[in-house]
Amino acid sequence: MTKAYWVAHVEIDDAEAYEAYRQANALPFDRYGARFLVRGGEQQVVEGSAKSRTVVIEFADLETARACYHSPEYQAAKALREPVSRADVMIVAGWDAA
Repeated sequence: MTKAYWVAHVEIDDAEAYEAYRQANALPFDRYGARFLVRGGEQQVVEGSAKSRTVVIEFADLETARACYHSPEYQAAKALREPVSRADVMIVAGWDAA
């Protein structure tokens, strides 16, 4: 099975309120075996433009990544995020080099 990833570019408008989203997303991420590969570390945009925060989360496969996003638990967390940030979120299938 090829792994899958959430790739998100986020601009946080209220860091204190955003913390409620981070706490709420822990449950679905744990349930679906999510693993953070990038979580808002230092970044340098060398072409084009991007939001100030990039997040990459790994999942076992595309089905699991989609199920996590559409789960009631994640949707409840997302409802906390939306009023206090702006995000572009993609679900991407990994590349199997074999």
